[in-house]
Amino acid sequence: MRTLNLGILAHVDAGKTSLTERLLYAAGVIDEVGSVDDGNTQTDSLALERRRGITIKSAVVSFVIGETTVNLIDTPGHPDFIAEVERVLGVLDGAVLVVSAVEGVQAQTRVLMRTLRRLGIPTLVFVNKIDRSGARYDGILREMSAKLPVAPVAMGSTTGLGTSTADFRPFDGEPGFAEKLLDVLAEHDDELLAAYVAGDEIPYPRIRAELVAQTGRSLAHPVFFGSAITGAGVDALMAGIERLLPSAQGDPDGPVSGTVFKVERGQAGEKIAYVRMFSGTLRTRESLGFGDGRDGRDGREGREGREGREGKVTAISVFERGTAVRAPQVVAGRIARIWGLTDVRIGDTIAPPGGTTARPGGAIARSGGRSDADIVRAEGPPGPDIVRAGGRSGGSVGRAGRAGSGGHFAPPTLETVVVPRRPSDKGALHLALAQLAEQDPLIGLRQDDLRQEVSVSLYGEVQKEVVQDTLMNDFGLDVTFRETTTIYVERPIGTGAAFELIAKDPNPFLATVGLRVEPGPAGGGTEFRLEVELGSLPYAFMRTIEETVRETLGQGLYGWQVEDCAVTLTHSGYFARQSHSGGVFDKSMSSTAGDFRNLTPLVLMSALRRAGTRVFEPMHRFRLELPADALGPVLPVLARLGAVPWSRTPGLVEGEIPAARVRELELRLPGLTRGEGVLEYEFHRYQPVRGPAPERPRTDHNPLNRKEYLLHVVRRV
Repeated sequence: MRTLNLGILAHVDAGKTSLTERLLYAAGVIDEVGSVDDGNTQTDSLALERRRGITIKSAVVSFVIGETTVNLIDTPGHPDFIAEVERVLGVLDGAVLVVSAVEGVQAQTRVLMRTLRRLGIPTLVFVNKIDRSGARYDGILREMSAKLPVAPVAMGSTTGLGTSTADFRPFDGEPGFAEKLLDVLAEHDDELLAAYVAGDEIPYPRIRAELVAQTGRSLAHPVFFGSAITGAGVDALMAGIERLLPSAQGDPDGPVSGTVFKVERGQAGEKIAYVRMFSGTLRTRESLGFGDGRDGRDGREGREGREGREGKVTAISVFERGTAVRAPQVVAGRIARIWGLTDVRIGDTIAPPGGTTARPGGAIARSGGRSDADIVRAEGPPGPDIVRAGGRSGGSVGRAGRAGSGGHFAPPTLETVVVPRRPSDKGALHLALAQLAEQDPLIGLRQDDLRQEVSVSLYGEVQKEVVQDTLMNDFGLDVTFRETTTIYVERPIGTGAAFELIAKDPNPFLATVGLRVEPGPAGGGTEFRLEVELGSLPYAFMRTIEETVRETLGQGLYGWQVEDCAVTLTHSGYFARQSHSGGVFDKSMSSTAGDFRNLTPLVLMSALRRAGTRVFEPMHRFRLELPADALGPVLPVLARLGAVPWSRTPGLVEGEIPAARVRELELRLPGLTRGEGVLEYEFHRYQPVRGPAPERPRTDHNPLNRKEYLLHVVRRV
């Protein structure tokens, strides 16, 4: 039996969770269709999901269509949880993009489709809500052609549109359907085009096989209409899923390789990793290596990511007919829940212990549907421009983020301090937030030991509500939040160097460290280099220096993360291990890792001060659709918010805007556009801050102030 890992994506409120329920019902997995409004759907298991009627966490559920086992992944629709969507995209074989027959192509619809096309994910479109008043058929197809970078292929017609008896009638086999298909398919097949132009008779099976092939290459996008509430058109969609989308492939006898796209905690607090297997067969009691070469929390390289981690699989469950069942193994192409990997993180790739943990890449062959067409598409990591879209603010609001190579996502540009209502909960709060950040690597924590505070980095205001609700329901912690602020970054503007020698005043530590800081390429992260011989320092000390450099760069001259720089170790030295005559180790005469850990921040910040830094603010690229007569009132508002229009035409303005001012634009948009404005925005770049550089209070012992730093550090030593 073939396997298909399928994602359902949509603009918020388009009905994708309702469609999931209807698919499960039609496949015989559930006896009754759940309702988002009633809060009893299969995939929205969180209390807040049921209360708000939105999907927050991706969920996996399995069902069978004919000879195909479908692992269906229901993804969030609200923009604040787009990271959940992004993680899923890399493990999909195909997708269904849900569009409302009433609202049509919305902000997130466009961003999601662009991303699906860029990643080469075969996609069907399901136009939902044909039973609703105001539902459209031809208008939706025209909107898709005009607003989406696709060639929509209508797979049938509708009857009773806008009524409770609305239905979908497939074209398959009808006269004229083959010619409609040829109009679209011939654009991507020269042989088919030549035969079409020459007037040759082309057999329908040949046309149908080409539709399967082009759908698998993400060139054609079959469109089905229906209603998730009444079930109209769902049977036709299920047939399309089986026949048109390519199945998962991979060598079960090859080396073990997979990707972790979700991590959750079990009832006993144990970690459970959701893994998509790309190659090999994983069995219980086997040891695994995992890592991705980067620190999953912030996209910067970390010790665990570079060296890799290992764990032993204690249990496996696979998805079958609506539930997860224990199994002794999981093979290539399947999705499984894995127990035993205590240090695993979202984004990790798995491999045999000691083997490479590089992300699965290369071309992965995928078999098509019933036409047996062979389809190949690249299975590498997501490229730049990962999506962030959705939401409504009087009109529709979309957000898109940008990720670098390796599947890492746009950085959150907001942060807020989480405050427990009971001061005695501070310790428990930190542990709870650490656990949440472990499940969502884009929730970054910033611990301020001096003020006994914890900050979290977020994408939006709704995310705060989710954090608050989760802390209360899962941990019994009642919290509030301070005002949300923007996250800036620092970059070096010159080159600076400093060093301190062992046993030479004013250095109180038994270590020699010299560092040079210089600018790196934008978006290049932090590079640690060596100008000393590898054997000049024990590996443990070298590693300590690098780890401390990366940690110290979390707070630059103005308190912000220092990015895009190269740090070079120019001097090193140590005292070898010394013992008394009785063989007792004497740390007063011997260098320890602590000496390097404490000296490195002083040297690094001295070098950084000499290099100088500049503070940069996040900028979003935006696209604003609005009534033509609203352009006049909107332009002065954009100017006051610091936005720079790149182009403007009647009904459309494109440009960039400071991330700190986007929320204000969202709030003002409905009144300026009579609720008809549609705003999409995506993280674009960082630009230097104009005027005085904003500062963030430090959370460490401030190595910029040598006296204060030594007062704390030496006393602690």
